[in-house]
Amino acid sequence: MQNQLVLDLSLPAQPTLDNFVVGRNTELVQVLRGMLATKPQERFVYFWGSPGSGRSHLLKAMVDAFRRQHLSASYICCSQDSEIAPVPEQPDALGVDDVERMGGNAQIALFNLYNDIREGPGMLLVSGAMPPAQLKLREDLVTRLGWGLVFQLHGLNDEEKTQALKTHARNRGFELPQEAADYLLRHGRRDMPSLLAVLDALDNYSLRTKRPVTLPLLREIMQAQLFPGEE
Repeated sequence: MQNQLVLDLSLPAQPTLDNFVVGRNTELVQVLRGMLATKPQERFVYFWGSPGSGRSHLLKAMVDAFRRQHLSASYICCSQDSEIAPVPEQPDALGVDDVERMGGNAQIALFNLYNDIREGPGMLLVSGAMPPAQLKLREDLVTRLGWGLVFQLHGLNDEEKTQALKTHARNRGFELPQEAADYLLRHGRRDMPSLLAVLDALDNYSLRTKRPVTLPLLREIMQAQLFPGEE
């Protein structure tokens, strides 16, 4: 049973715009939804925020949404050895995550790709840990990234996370006690996909064992996650 709980906790839901908790990011999400329209008004968006604010969630959600529209779309998570190779055909959409970690050759490639997309119908979404002006990248690339719309992605505070957790629980048909929400925020991983995955596992375990959702039940499944070999 505990091994199954660990499996449940390790599989957060596929990122989508619908399961992104908007919080104070209404304008950004509206712009992203607009980019999925038949004739989008915006084609270049840069957003920045602290770790756990949801940058990767949004980029992956957008790339997946573009693919469902039968468009060519790619997601790139950058590191110092990231390379964006020249492509023979311009992509319909590209999502670039953690751009501040991009190596020199990749910066040149992204600069050229930006110019190519600007001349055509494609779209580029880029995320970073800071505003474009603070990126320690090539000046010409930084300038390009600032040409489009720029948003700060605001992470949820604890009160907003608590409300999001309770809403998710109600949507699944149970009430999350306040003490359980407080415990989860103190002892669980604090990004929303992980928190919601714990709630899903909690609900499944409650249904299988025919026990109500309580703080002791939450402690039990979180203990199983930390010590999967124990009975």
